[in-house]
Amino acid sequence: MNDPRIIVALDYPEAAPALALAERLEPATCRLKVGKELFTAAGPALLEQLMRRGFEIFLDLKFHDIPNTTAQACKAAAGLGVWMVNVHALGGRRMLEAAREAVSQAAQPPKLIAVTLLTSMAQQDLDDIGIADTPAGMVLRLAQLARDSGLDGVVCSAQEAALLREHCGKEFCLVTPGIRPAQAGLDDQSRVMTPLAALQAGASYLVIGRPITRADDPLRALADINQEIGVLR
Repeated sequence: MNDPRIIVALDYPEAAPALALAERLEPATCRLKVGKELFTAAGPALLEQLMRRGFEIFLDLKFHDIPNTTAQACKAAAGLGVWMVNVHALGGRRMLEAAREAVSQAAQPPKLIAVTLLTSMAQQDLDDIGIADTPAGMVLRLAQLARDSGLDGVVCSAQEAALLREHCGKEFCLVTPGIRPAQAGLDDQSRVMTPLAALQAGASYLVIGRPITRADDPLRALADINQEIGVLR
């Protein structure tokens, strides 16, 4: 069964450029991520268009609310037919369990994963909000909470992938944004890693946006990364 490791982040302000890029990509080579900006602008209709083209979609809306509200949002997302949906682990055990129960009732349940810490957050950010822990320590705590609550995995920095793989098991899904090919800039990410290093560390899927979507030749950029990681696919 084909299982592309790369999830291309369609971080566009409107549907047209996202669809234009999707027209040039092949579902066999990647999945697609639709986040808050694009989903707010284009809505479920865009997801339907992308799925008609054969793409599996990671709906990256990071639900974080009281348990019932989060559960209903996850139920609605599952009803759209997406491959993966996420919530914030900081919502706590009751919220995570409610979300898990909601998606499990779908005809084809999506993968449900939890955000640990955003990859833009560093130690100073934790200090500022009064969390007396290191980023790695907090990520591990939240990942274990997500696993114990029945979720399929977490979003985490690739820098924590080896730690989570060790403590959460080989089947736990680790989705890693902040992936940057060696020649690419950091943009606004703090905790980053190259694609091959991320997979070697234990990542399951790699979320890659600007190094592909803003490349002079996005198809070549995607092909180069797939070639780099091909030995591990």
